[in-house]
Amino acid sequence: MENIMALKFNQAQGSAKKDKIDQYTYKEGDNVIRLVGDILPRYVYWIKGENGKNIPMECLAYDRETETFNNKEKDYVREFFPDLKCGWAYAIQGIDPADGNVKVVNLKKKLMEQIMVAAEDIGDPTDPETGWDVCFQRVKTGPMAFNVEYRLQALKCKPRPLNETELAATADLRSMDDVLPRPTADAQLELLQRVTQPSEGAETPSDVDSEFSIS
Repeated sequence: MENIMALKFNQAQGSAKKDKIDQYTYKEGDNVIRLVGDILPRYVYWIKGENGKNIPMECLAYDRETETFNNKEKDYVREFFPDLKCGWAYAIQGIDPADGNVKVVNLKKKLMEQIMVAAEDIGDPTDPETGWDVCFQRVKTGPMAFNVEYRLQALKCKPRPLNETELAATADLRSMDDVLPRPTADAQLELLQRVTQPSEGAETPSDVDSEFSIS
């Protein structure tokens, strides 16, 4: 993934803060998002949570810094779901023009690949002066949940500087390691135990919730 560096996605890590941030929701049809800051490489499992919704759980066998599997930390997900596969995932922050808020964007693989190709011609999309709005379509191609395509609309991706409102929104932008701190193996184990063996009336420990929630 050498071209990722051309997008100026830095490697800086910060102290893990527990502040929450909204997550960008892909819409059917046209979407627009202005990417800002650094990008976070991860592999994640998708597991059905207590509320019935799928939640991302980071594969701790994967090293964020080296972008390799080194198995230095215990991967409890494999013990609970031995047949479950983790998938490539990159997260970055972006300004949603619908409300002007900065949100976490979980980039889809095919969309990310198209952004990287476009960046070779029109430059780093995250640059505050010469960056560009990522304009794309989300298109259903069949009845199944995975029957979806993401199509970058390159002709609409025009370079422009961030306006004053956007600059203010990103003035205190944190690194993605701060926004999505790497969870501990113990926290993952506790969450896995909770979603696979739910106990009626049990409350969610705040320290576990904070490690897995971004909205």
